[in-house]
Amino acid sequence: MSRRSDQRRAAVFALYQHELTGRSLDDVFERGANEFTRALAHATADNQEDLDERIARHAEGWTLERIAPLERAIMRVALLEMLHPDLVEGDRPIPPEGAIVEAVDTAKEFCAAPAAGFVNGILGAALREVRENGAPHA
Repeated sequence: MSRRSDQRRAAVFALYQHELTGRSLDDVFERGANEFTRALAHATADNQEDLDERIARHAEGWTLERIAPLERAIMRVALLEMLHPDLVEGDRPIPPEGAIVEAVDTAKEFCAAPAAGFVNGILGAALREVRENGAPHA
C-alpha cells in the first residue's frame, strides 16, 4: 500500500471499524498498515471531538448520529488533514482541496449515491469557514 490515497482510505476504514466494533484502533488496522496510515488514524481519533463539532455545524438538518459511520470517518480524516496537516508526518501535506477530492472519491466508491455530494458540501463549507476566519493551513 504505497499510494497516499490508499493509505488514507485504510485510515478511514480503521476508524470506521473502531467506531462500529468498539475494538481498539491498533486492533483494527490491516496487516502491514504503514506508519502514515496509523498516525493519520490516531491523530484523527485524538481530535475527533473538534472534528465532529465542525461536521455537525455544517450538516444542516442532520445530527451527527444520523450521518452514516463511514461518511463520518471519511469526513473526519479529510478535516484532520485540512485543519492540522502538521499532525501527521509526510513528504508534504495534501492541499485542502485535495483532501476534499479524495474524501468525495472514497464516498462515491463505498457509500450510498447521495453521500459524495453530502461529504463535498460539508467539507467545502468547513474549508470556507476556516479561510474566512484566517486559519493558517487551509
